[in-house]
Amino acid sequence: MGNKPIKRVTIMSLLVLLTVIQTNSVFAAANEQSPALLLDGKPLVLPVQPVIENGVSYVPLRPIFEAQGAKVSWDEPKHTVTATKESNLITYQMGTMFAYKNNNQLALPVPGKVINGSSMVPLRFISELLGNVVQWHAYSQTISISSANTFETEITYGANLRSLPNSTNEASVIRMLPKGQRIHVIREIDANWLEVQTVDKTIGFMSAKPKYTNYSSPSLTMKQADQIIAFGSTYFGTHYEFGASPNQTKTFDCSSFVKHVFEQVLSVDLPRLSYDQAKEGKEVKVDDLRKGDLMFFSARGLDIGHVGIYAGDGKILHTYSDKLGVHIAEFTGQWKTRFVTARRVFG
Repeated sequence: MGNKPIKRVTIMSLLVLLTVIQTNSVFAAANEQSPALLLDGKPLVLPVQPVIENGVSYVPLRPIFEAQGAKVSWDEPKHTVTATKESNLITYQMGTMFAYKNNNQLALPVPGKVINGSSMVPLRFISELLGNVVQWHAYSQTISISSANTFETEITYGANLRSLPNSTNEASVIRMLPKGQRIHVIREIDANWLEVQTVDKTIGFMSAKPKYTNYSSPSLTMKQADQIIAFGSTYFGTHYEFGASPNQTKTFDCSSFVKHVFEQVLSVDLPRLSYDQAKEGKEVKVDDLRKGDLMFFSARGLDIGHVGIYAGDGKILHTYSDKLGVHIAEFTGQWKTRFVTARRVFG
């Protein structure tokens, strides 16, 4: 009888210990989850998921070579892979610490190995053997591979290259990209950020605002147009005041509202008055209107005395009376009659 309490305590202790071990195992598994793999900005689907061990990303050998444009052959008896891409010949024997590129011996940081029945190799080393650039993004648990050899985009205004798509973290600044430097855009993160590669093979993030580069695409333009309308709509009902100061947001007139929205969303610095804004960008025909275009109308006896933002689907985001304040109206009736011109200032 005297031993039963001890047995109960021992069993309970074991159960608690097992629970702790299980919890830690689940936690470890969550932290070692397979990262997403992107090749030139597009998701790369592999037959076997990447595995992270001790900070090293392992990927299946043959598919990763083929995904990067190499022709691959496998010698089963020797456990050796041969890959050719353009003028490069690469050979690697599984389990060894060396690979050969055009007969030049290159050391691996860790050897390839079999994981869950698949031949896995360190991603960074294999990608760089093919001349590509690899970057791990801890914030999103993604691995980005870039095979860029052309740099099509020019920096038009000095901008920070960052390790995170976030301007509030100054520690994320890698360096300044000066005006005139060329980069390759890997992908659009959202309306605000681009992932880019520099000529010196650095991958990072920079602002997608049109002020900073000559890059444009239909998809980025649409994202930014949506953001303009969404941001402008947060001011629904804000009172109208003719000649409102541009340095506050308690009241707007038509042109101070447009100026504020474009400055805040895209860092586009428009003139204060509507007839001066009508000189910016390029003219657009009414049948070619795109969300985010500026629309100009006659008003108060002036050829151009009112401006609004085309919101898509035949609608205008603007303000002209205190009764309505900032609102969205149909592009019909008086607005069709008074329409003068439209201008496109981004995209």
